Amino acid sequence: MSNALSNRINSLPVSQTLAMAAKARELKAEGKDIISLSLGEPDFNTPDFIKDAAIEAIQQDYNSYTPVDGYAELKEAICTKFNRDNNLNYAPNQIVVSTGAKQSIANVAQVLLNPGDEVLLPAPYWVSYSAIATLCEAKFVEIPSSIENDFKITPEQLEAAITPKTKMIFFNSPNNPSGTIYSEAEYRALAAVLEKHPQIYILSDEIYEHINYGSPLFSFAAIESMYDRTITVNGLAKAFAMTGWRIGFIGAPAWIAKACTKMQGQITSGTNCIAQRAAITAVSAEPSAVQYMVDEFKKRRDMMLELLGAIDGFKLNVPEGAFYIFPDISGFFGRTIRNKTIANANDFSMLLLEEANVATVTGEAFGAPNCIRLSYAASEEQLREAVKRIQEVVG
Repeated sequence: MSNALSNRINSLPVSQTLAMAAKARELKAEGKDIISLSLGEPDFNTPDFIKDAAIEAIQQDYNSYTPVDGYAELKEAICTKFNRDNNLNYAPNQIVVSTGAKQSIANVAQVLLNPGDEVLLPAPYWVSYSAIATLCEAKFVEIPSSIENDFKITPEQLEAAITPKTKMIFFNSPNNPSGTIYSEAEYRALAAVLEKHPQIYILSDEIYEHINYGSPLFSFAAIESMYDRTITVNGLAKAFAMTGWRIGFIGAPAWIAKACTKMQGQITSGTNCIAQRAAITAVSAEPSAVQYMVDEFKKRRDMMLELLGAIDGFKLNVPEGAFYIFPDISGFFGRTIRNKTIANANDFSMLLLEEANVATVTGEAFGAPNCIRLSYAASEEQLREAVKRIQEVVG
């Protein structure tokens, strides 16, 4: 029988981060000693006070279907969190809780994008942004940046990328994969461009907000002229080490939140009841409750910058947030290492996997073909060993 799969799934790329993680697991199963720096997942356990809340919810017999847009108590807690941390005033009818921030983003894209619409993606960008746009039959348009300008786009670049078909732009600060954080002044300069184009909606992905190393938090929706056009996306996976709990949420104009609830109601319905009860405790906690993780990530960042900086060919910037190093490795292009010719970042990433037994992710997956991403959400011992192996292969 011929391939009966839909054009939709055939046009969808495989997530490169998940693909590399799967390849690393496959090699581990074969007995190879793989150090995986490919997945964006904290290596900490979920804090005990959150686990205790989940246990209590189980003991209180929370086991029924939940409201599609989330428990009322959780939505109230999220409103309080937005006010406390982001200077954003949302009402409960502007909040939708989903099965992870990825579903939140997909919901927003599905309810706003039509075939042929254009989505602006400041590069580098998270791998799923482009795939989600493709699923909506929209066209994604990359706005490039480089390590020399700290992976930030300029207002002039933004203005030049806008066309009559532009419907959305996705911002992500702190950024995955670069760790870049846009300042309030930089966001306001970009907003000044968007003010001239009222047909464009802004998705602000702030999932890494608490993993920052001293930069003040600033949400795009806090710009008064942008509030009614911005959807703020967040979740618990990164800051609270709750990746498997699958809790994401949005704050948005009420009409967009209502549409997202309608969409979600036909796909997953309400999010897991136990995870939601635990999430009330998590979002109610002060950010200082997880500062110990942030402090450890900063130590690892500084160590990785020092170790990688000693390898000729790695061009580095200083990421201000998240837990990734995103070096420009184009200096290796054209070289032959271990009988392998390095033509691009894909080749370099595969070289590290096959010869150094270190899993990374090619920058091509993030719209930055001169780079690779290394996660430092791993132990100091593993990180030191990984860089040692890389040095032995390419040094």
